[in-house]
Amino acid sequence: MEVQKYDDIRPFRDEELPEVIDRLLQDPQFCAFIPLVAPDVTIDAMKAQLRQLKGVLDFQQKVMHPIVRSVARKTTDSLDLSGFKNLDKSHPYTYVSNHRDIILDSAFLDILLIEKGLDTFGIAIGDNLLIYPWISDLVRINKSFLVKRGLPVRQQLEASLELSSYMHDTIEEKNQSIWIAQREGRAKDSNDRTQVSILKMLNLGGSGSVLENIASMNIVPVSISYEYDPCDFLKAKEMQQKRDDPDYKKSQKDDIQNMKTGLMGYKGRVFYKVSPCISEELLKMEGGMHKNELYEKVANLMDSRIHINYHLYPGNYIAADMLDGIDRFSQSYSASEKEHFATYIKQQLEKIDLKNKDEHFLQKSMLEMYSNPLRNKLEAEKSR
Repeated sequence: MEVQKYDDIRPFRDEELPEVIDRLLQDPQFCAFIPLVAPDVTIDAMKAQLRQLKGVLDFQQKVMHPIVRSVARKTTDSLDLSGFKNLDKSHPYTYVSNHRDIILDSAFLDILLIEKGLDTFGIAIGDNLLIYPWISDLVRINKSFLVKRGLPVRQQLEASLELSSYMHDTIEEKNQSIWIAQREGRAKDSNDRTQVSILKMLNLGGSGSVLENIASMNIVPVSISYEYDPCDFLKAKEMQQKRDDPDYKKSQKDDIQNMKTGLMGYKGRVFYKVSPCISEELLKMEGGMHKNELYEKVANLMDSRIHINYHLYPGNYIAADMLDGIDRFSQSYSASEKEHFATYIKQQLEKIDLKNKDEHFLQKSMLEMYSNPLRNKLEAEKSR
């Protein structure tokens, strides 16, 4: 079969679905995965349902939406979306969010928008996470497109150009929305900052100025706020491992543990807030400055939108006070909430298994994860 443009990174099309489904159902690892995410459905019933699907949207609405909604019911106390009024159903957007969870950042947003009557969106996912062939198949029938990573410099530039061109084509020609995280990899300390490299990539596929190219992507900043991050102890553990060994890299086993913990771990309340599209603000910026300065200014604008729309919980205030050793924010939580949060942190720390376990560093790292959204929101409000 002739290779078409973007074939190696694009999602699967409707006509490819039957072949991919057959391949998945013959994979023992995929079949073992089904009961984990859909324990209330028999494997035979799920197989029958998958074989009857008519296309990608059918898969998303009949399979993915119920599964993700079930995950939300079992692992969150609430899952809410605000700012829907900022979206025009007839326009495609590039949703850019802070990066909390490997799988659920986009999955939760997708079902929230579906429930508001919007179309699903394409999802950018790093190919380093596609550990097994069945994972690659599964995400690509869920509208995911691949971000190639770990390539030599020249090949990485070519891959970035291909990715950017694909994203521009999806927004400008196909009129379909997409999602991408504001950075490669999760911010382990929750100090969410947009990577300039993401903006440089978005610029590559356009034919105008930097601001015109980025504005044409209709960027909508999205803030994700977790009351509890089930991977907080794993992130803290990795922070100590990298502190003790600068060359430390996570293994595939670590990635799987992070995905499973993030998917099925308790999150408390989860809140998404959608900002208005920033295209008009971008086009009003002074375009005569140096490119790097321009990228920084765009990144700062996106960060301020994400930071100011955080939904804060008692733990954010408690963590800041515990770190500083004062009661600056004591009006924002009760004594029982403080006791509950301190107990939670202690229990999460007990899950960390390290030979040279640095309790002080690990606790400080976890408290910073919960206090940074508060600090960034206060800073964004002050700069408004």
